[in-house]
Amino acid sequence: MLPQRYQAKHPVTVLAGPYAHPLHPILVTVPIGAWAASLIFDIASHLTHPAGFLAQGSLWLIAVGLIGALAAASLGLLDLLAIPASTKAHRTALTHMSLNLIVTAAYAVGFAWRHNGYHHPSPVSAGQIALSVMSLAVLTVSGFLGGKLTYRYGVRVADEATQAEGYGNAGAATRHSHGAPATPGTPGAESPRR
Repeated sequence: MLPQRYQAKHPVTVLAGPYAHPLHPILVTVPIGAWAASLIFDIASHLTHPAGFLAQGSLWLIAVGLIGALAAASLGLLDLLAIPASTKAHRTALTHMSLNLIVTAAYAVGFAWRHNGYHHPSPVSAGQIALSVMSLAVLTVSGFLGGKLTYRYGVRVADEATQAEGYGNAGAATRHSHGAPATPGTPGAESPRR
């Protein structure tokens, strides 16, 4: 069994993506992009006439974001299962997941709220825009925590020995087993800088 700090670098199943290539970060771009674009459409619905096509487009973008969020959450849950319990990384991941579930629920409420006026489109209401702004603000905090999981705690990131391969001489590439920690003196492994 791998030490705790290396356990979260490996997928619990191939469905989460292969080693060092997780699928969750790829899929999160769908809801983030769709929901950010929906807010732009919301604001633009107040700047043009007729505004109906923008309000309808925003509704479709929210729906695309919801579908993307469900897919991203499924893969994020698989990555969460790889993180050892009772660690800072696990607590951070639980907070990240909880915030994302709150945001997804808020957008589902926003979708239902807007859907009633789909066939009679008008500029998006101030309340609906406020809900989107608050949801994106919470999503930003959650994204920060996702970055912390990756860049500070190394969740689903290649181990240091594998990363060192990218900085070695291209003509003399050294192979390491994935997940094995590099030890000083191992070919291709660098000593920590002080």
